[in-house]
Amino acid sequence: MSTHAQRERLLLADLLETVGPNAPTLCADWRARDLAAHVVVRERRADAAAGIVFKPLAARLERVQAEFAAKPYEELIQLIRTGPPRLSPYALKPVDEAANTVEFFVHTEDVRRAQSEWTAREVDPVFADALWSRLERTARLLGRRAPVGLVLRRPDGRTAVAHRGAPVVTVTGEPGELTLFAFGRQDAAQVELEGEKDALAKLREGTLGI
Repeated sequence: MSTHAQRERLLLADLLETVGPNAPTLCADWRARDLAAHVVVRERRADAAAGIVFKPLAARLERVQAEFAAKPYEELIQLIRTGPPRLSPYALKPVDEAANTVEFFVHTEDVRRAQSEWTAREVDPVFADALWSRLERTARLLGRRAPVGLVLRRPDGRTAVAHRGAPVVTVTGEPGELTLFAFGRQDAAQVELEGEKDALAKLREGTLGI
């Protein structure tokens, strides 16, 4: 049975193949090639991927990622499609689903929304609920550096508190859009913000995400 993570993996690989290695992404100065290398290193080089969260290893991560980015682009895409090696924790379906569902969704949108004529993707209700469930569990982590109180709200009224404080900004949108917002893609997320003018300005200048 296909999982959300497996589906998002294939969607990301297909999109990367379509746009080509030099296409822009929402990830700072990364091109599609750099993003593909990041995905592969994260799954296949745990010794370097630790630098994503452990800053003393950041230089090693950058070096290894540059080495992978220099590989043929088609090879990187194939490595994404086929997934991690058998001995990797990511090869276990529960781990893959927990760790990669949101990762691949966000990176797919990083590529899609950086193109000049991107179109919004229709997210089915089951997947939307899966994204929301994960967002509820990680909202406090993603919003810990928010400069104001931050509440994420679905159109049906369900909410998740990302940061306690005052004044409060409420961000309303579909789960996929709220996920992108919480992961630091505020400018690309299709959401509505409610709050005091100064609070809105502080939030736009603040940092969200891992």
